[in-house]
Amino acid sequence: MLAAGASLLLPLATAAPALAAPPSPAATPAADGKGKPPKQPPAKMSTVGGDLLGKPGVQVRLGPGAPALPRDLSGNSWLVADAETGDILASNNAHWQLPPASTLKMLFADTVLPKFPGNQQHKVRSSDLEGMGEGSSQVGMKEGLSYSVHDMWMGVFLKSGNDAVHVLSAMNGGVAQTVRDMQSHADALQARDTHVITPDGYDAEEQVSSAYDLTLFARSGLQKADFRKYCSTARTQFPDEDHPGKTKEIVNTNRLLTGQGVPAYKGMAGVKNGSTTNAGNTFTGVAQHDGKKLLVTVMNPEIKEPYQVYKESQKLLDWGFEAAGHVKPVGVLVPPAGGTNKPGGLSGGGNAGRNGQASVTGGGDGMWTAVGLTGGALALLAVAGYVVNRRHPLPQRGQRVDRRRPKDD
Repeated sequence: MLAAGASLLLPLATAAPALAAPPSPAATPAADGKGKPPKQPPAKMSTVGGDLLGKPGVQVRLGPGAPALPRDLSGNSWLVADAETGDILASNNAHWQLPPASTLKMLFADTVLPKFPGNQQHKVRSSDLEGMGEGSSQVGMKEGLSYSVHDMWMGVFLKSGNDAVHVLSAMNGGVAQTVRDMQSHADALQARDTHVITPDGYDAEEQVSSAYDLTLFARSGLQKADFRKYCSTARTQFPDEDHPGKTKEIVNTNRLLTGQGVPAYKGMAGVKNGSTTNAGNTFTGVAQHDGKKLLVTVMNPEIKEPYQVYKESQKLLDWGFEAAGHVKPVGVLVPPAGGTNKPGGLSGGGNAGRNGQASVTGGGDGMWTAVGLTGGALALLAVAGYVVNRRHPLPQRGQRVDRRRPKDD
């Protein structure tokens, strides 16, 4: 059984700092009018999180003892960051607006997941499944059958099921309403490179995000216990659409979690992969080694070898764990609009020092906004009045198997 952690609320307080206005999503037009990205990054991009992040190409500030960046990194855009402090250790075209594929489901989950309890049941109607793109990945939901919200989220995270996304969107008032909710949430997270057209990440003209924004979505989502549970589950049982009353096994498509095709990455705990014609392969992951937690995002590697997006993510994580403490940040993951975290912990140049998110580390045990919060008793943040629960550490990599089925109401 995969134990669910307690729900965590964002530990935010005070007003957010002013940030440089980024370009609108329309500033990165589709090359052929059908959602394909341009072949080169813009000369100037958003500077949210730091001036260096607005420049094209690799950004890294190596200090004494820092290892060189890995060779053969071909991702059009990538980023590796300290999940606790928000410091960005290195990046490449961090704000390049590109098709996100199913990594956009992290934003969908972060937006919709809190709205429905896991044991809520829903009987699928034909209208719930309308509008899915041709060739969409599906977990296998069937009209006339009932599913729990818990099962549907397993379908979203493990099988990247667009059918599950569309059913949950129908429960949320429809696809159009869900897209509006997602865009509003992206705006609140200051993910200003993101323009949402579909809730599932299927290729659509003008639908874009960035390595920076996808990392923000992961960091926000990982504060939710249910989000952590779903994205870290390697395999589970799902209702079998061909044999009502029976189940079938589904396996997470995150290969760094399961070790299918590539070695499982030690300490890996999610979060989401994706692949479409326009986006190529995309991936955002979180891993922990020796108390250090890193987030990585890679978008559309130019090298078209099998599992290349995972191989490059692994290289960046390996580098990040070795480089931590030996590099100066090139930027920072900003807090949601209207909030900031405890000061301290950021040493960097450009706008990162002025406009970026401060460290959330404080006290002997500190806190970690990405996966859990450390503390003895429940704490009440005086300024914002948010409740902070006990820490729930990253799940062990690759072996999380969920056999729990929620009870009906």
